[in-house]
Amino acid sequence: MEISEDSLFQSVKEIIIQSREKVFRMANSTLLLTYWQIVEDEQKGKERAEYGKYTLKNLSKKLTLEFGKGFDESNLRNMRTFYHSFPICDALRHELSWTHYRLLIRLNNFDKINYYINESIQNNWNYRDLKRQINSLAYERVLKHTKTTDETIHSVLKDPYIFEFLGLKTDEKISEKDIETAIIDHIQKFLLEFGKGFAFVARQQHISTETSDFYIDLVFYNYILKCFVIIDLKTGELSHQDIGQIDMYVRMYDDLKRGEGDNPTIGILLCSEKDQTIVKYSVLNDKNNLFASKYLLYLPKEEELKQIIDQDRIRFELDQNDHNETLI
Repeated sequence: MEISEDSLFQSVKEIIIQSREKVFRMANSTLLLTYWQIVEDEQKGKERAEYGKYTLKNLSKKLTLEFGKGFDESNLRNMRTFYHSFPICDALRHELSWTHYRLLIRLNNFDKINYYINESIQNNWNYRDLKRQINSLAYERVLKHTKTTDETIHSVLKDPYIFEFLGLKTDEKISEKDIETAIIDHIQKFLLEFGKGFAFVARQQHISTETSDFYIDLVFYNYILKCFVIIDLKTGELSHQDIGQIDMYVRMYDDLKRGEGDNPTIGILLCSEKDQTIVKYSVLNDKNNLFASKYLLYLPKEEELKQIIDQDRIRFELDQNDHNETLI
């Protein structure tokens, strides 16, 4: 059987790509172990040991003359911090590069570091993706972190969401259709921001009954939670009518689209303004499959974002406590 020129090219191309990836993984793994071992050998188990008879500055000069770039004084300090942050060599994740670890060692919270390591590996985040997630306080924006490996909707969803990558100007009048179109145009970045396990299903999905036709803004499937997730976009203030609509959409989707083996559908209202009183005294407060999350079309300064997150987190925890007390 004769192999076409195009088939031969694709086969050789795939071999080269796989070989390069293998070489990169080996080189990256060796680099991490090298940096870790440099400090291990010099510190000899002492937390505050000096680098032998050399000062850090002199050691940097000698190593740079011998081996070139990568051994400047700041990088040696990074190596030392890296060693203290990850004292167990076998615990290093070789799927991550040195540039990933340079970002991670700046964090001072073990749970936070673990979150970003796991998310980076599961979602194949590169250095820029990880940097963006850290700068946008992704860890803090997750509704609720779980101590087990079992994911829940609360450990997947965030509040607020940050959509600065859509490129929409906040000083101009923007319609729900504009946001929807921008999301589709930037679907990869949207999925990165929205969280793990989401796959795009449809836009303006048509659902019809015997008497009416409905169109759902965005539909996704989460393969971790094993359920459909439908999203309704709102540019104005959240209203009881909006909540009633998403509740109806979820019920209809469960009845008409949900397959055997799928968990109950989840509905999310993505809104620019969220009235917490309406949220508290509506079905959103009684159901575990309906949520309202705020979105921002810009990336706030860290202090502003922390304030927004803290306010939402206090309200979320109060609502959860009220809900649990009602069940008791």
